Amino acid sequence: MMKKTLDTKLERMLANPAADEFILADAKDADMAFGIAAPGMDRAATDGMPHFRSLQEYRDLIRENTRQGLLDIMLMSASTSDVLTLGERLFDDTPVTPAIRANDTTDIWLARGGVYPTQPSLPFRTASLDMAMCGKPDCQPAERSLGTDLGLYSITFSNDAATDQLVLGAYSRFREEAAAKGFRHFLEFFNPNAPLNPVADVGGFMNDMITRTLAGVVGAERPLFLKVAYNGPDAMEELAGYDSSLVVGIMGGSSGTTFDAFHQLWDARRHGARAALYGRMINNAESQQSFIRQLRALADGQASPDEAVRSYHADLTRSGILPQRSLEDDLQSTVPTNS
Repeated sequence: MMKKTLDTKLERMLANPAADEFILADAKDADMAFGIAAPGMDRAATDGMPHFRSLQEYRDLIRENTRQGLLDIMLMSASTSDVLTLGERLFDDTPVTPAIRANDTTDIWLARGGVYPTQPSLPFRTASLDMAMCGKPDCQPAERSLGTDLGLYSITFSNDAATDQLVLGAYSRFREEAAAKGFRHFLEFFNPNAPLNPVADVGGFMNDMITRTLAGVVGAERPLFLKVAYNGPDAMEELAGYDSSLVVGIMGGSSGTTFDAFHQLWDARRHGARAALYGRMINNAESQQSFIRQLRALADGQASPDEAVRSYHADLTRSGILPQRSLEDDLQSTVPTNS
């Protein structure tokens, strides 16, 4: 099996925290959150009516983006990984590492008309680690490499002792099982979605809760890296500078211009981020592979946000794809902190 760039980059980062490496992931796990709407709108529909893509079309995009070879991780639902990783062996001859969303807390239950995201997050996990690793309930040691041995585990705090104790208790049980089975994870921290008590300084609160959580996690139970909301340069520098052995990454935004998406990665990288996971911004792009190509250039320090936006629009023009915004509009920032 081909050597994975994720493993190579993590090895280099651990050997030298100043190594110029950056992990890039496509988050195609949205079917564990949105359901029918997860694949996004079908821009190629010919009847003039809005349609969601099908799950099969969503998986075709995963295949295409994986074969492009610029990503380090493809994050999927367990069911999609079962089809593509175990069934099709899609990742055997690529440098991309397959990963599953290992838990689906209630704050990502984003059904149309649902109110779950307005309530404090509660822990929940649908995915089976054994099924993800080998496709059956009880894997033998030699079978655990058949599927994926990597997952994203997410935590959302509510600034309430009783609720957050449940969240951390569930994470403790997950770590114990994962370590026993040789299942690796990277750890996502969402900002409080519905805090039961006000949080005046979200960046400071999150940094303290992240570091105090990890202080009790040792050895094989530690996450490979973090995925956090980008709470600005000061919060990123503080977290990234706290522990040089900790690789800190960001999650992409859900909306905005192409400049907003590119500037966020560029700015976070300048202030210590070493990884980025983009989901909806990639999935909503007119050309996902061109969007990924620009993200890779930004992640590797080979482009500025303005240059990446212009390159992206040039790609669209060459491919005969009509952009959702004009180049002038797409170069605008809609985020107050962008400058």
